[in-house]
Amino acid sequence: MLKGKQKRYLRAMGNEMDPILQVGKGGIGENVVTQTNEALEARELIKGRVLQNCLEEPKSVAAELAEQTRSELVQVIGRNFLLYRPSKEKPLIVLPD
Repeated sequence: MLKGKQKRYLRAMGNEMDPILQVGKGGIGENVVTQTNEALEARELIKGRVLQNCLEEPKSVAAELAEQTRSELVQVIGRNFLLYRPSKEKPLIVLPD
């Protein structure tokens, strides 16, 4: 579980990022979960976007994706969301205490 200070730090990092993950009308499928897991392992912090044609709400999509990938939902703004999970192989981001 992330603390407030850690979430602020990650949100600041996510500000300059472009979304690398898109969830469309197909919703969260096996493909999306696999892509998310690979991206989280490589980058630790990723930004995603829920497209207009998705029938579900962005908050519920982001929460479900975080649960399926065992990551932390950092933030949801509009249709964009941030997910964080420390890498098992080589951690890149050092969180403040």
